Amino acid sequence: MIVEPKVREFICTTAHPIGCRENVRQQIAYIKEKVCFEGKKHVLVIGASTGYGLASRITMAFGAKAATIGVMFEKEASGKRTATPGWYNTKAFEEFAKEEGLYAKSINKDAFSEEVKEHVAQMIKEDWGSVDLIIYSLASPRRTTKEGITYHSTLKTCDQSFTEKSWNLRNNQISEATILAASPEELESTVKVMGGEDWYDWIQTLDRAGVLAKDAVTVAYSYIGPELTYPVYYQGTIGMAKKNLEEFSNRLNQEYKKEGLKAYISVNKALVTQASSAIPIVPLYFAILYKVMKQAGTHEGCIEQMGRLFGEKLFANPCLLDEEGRIRMDDYEMEKTTQQKVMEIWNQITTENLMELADVDGYWEDFYHMFGFRFATVDYTKEVEI
Repeated sequence: MIVEPKVREFICTTAHPIGCRENVRQQIAYIKEKVCFEGKKHVLVIGASTGYGLASRITMAFGAKAATIGVMFEKEASGKRTATPGWYNTKAFEEFAKEEGLYAKSINKDAFSEEVKEHVAQMIKEDWGSVDLIIYSLASPRRTTKEGITYHSTLKTCDQSFTEKSWNLRNNQISEATILAASPEELESTVKVMGGEDWYDWIQTLDRAGVLAKDAVTVAYSYIGPELTYPVYYQGTIGMAKKNLEEFSNRLNQEYKKEGLKAYISVNKALVTQASSAIPIVPLYFAILYKVMKQAGTHEGCIEQMGRLFGEKLFANPCLLDEEGRIRMDDYEMEKTTQQKVMEIWNQITTENLMELADVDGYWEDFYHMFGFRFATVDYTKEVEI
């Protein structure tokens, strides 16, 4: 069938199998050309099928020749409904890895499940003996715990509602958007889904199974952003969950000190992802940031970010951290002159000058690329097997 993008507000309900393969191929080509380093050789990526998780897997496999196991929860094609992008991405990754003689296995099940954790631990024991790098890159709207309780994440502020200018993705209008304050129950539920508890559970499971290598490294991903977005992100429900992630990072470092485990938080750059597209106010900031950083020559996508994280920072001796013990991959984004220029534009942007002052085309290019569309090298008029 011929697959076309079907976009509803901030989500695309179709994915192009050849386009997703091209997305993966281009990321692999970047790493093979630009990034080569000595790193860990047995890598588990939890949340491995899109965005930073996929880019992490590609970087470790093709930059350090590591064996990888990826865990994701994607849907395959059914009838005339295409598979999710992560399904096609993972299939393509495995094919490219096989061509290079690299070990690559994937588990397409709920990473929050105890059974999946134990299954992965057993696979590691049988195939590798131990795992020395665990990358935690899960983004999910819900989590069911081992007690059988299902929690849902919500994107709201804490304490009070917040109103700021926003970009309406449906009609390219700049207007005000209001984000409501979360209830205590909504905040608690979001922390349960997006915080560090499940990351901690993964490490515990691997340790109990005897497959956590001595001097292993684990890294989880976060975002802070500028003060402009604090109410909706860093000081909102998602931000509280990310602070919980940091607390669990400290806990892992303390509890597994004898084993030599190092647990890090990598604060990454603002990028268009399936998760970030859903956040009011944030897409406008992203589009302005893209414009400023591209003009300065400092813009990076997921693969450039992960190439720099693993190729230059995580395995450096010593690993360079901020005063809170975090790796700052948002260093270019948060550079003083960059943020000053972003705020100058933010204060003057309107519907009339949106196309001139923000990188609207760049935003949408990244958005469509996530689903395998708008690659110049793909013929979208051809029928494809989904």
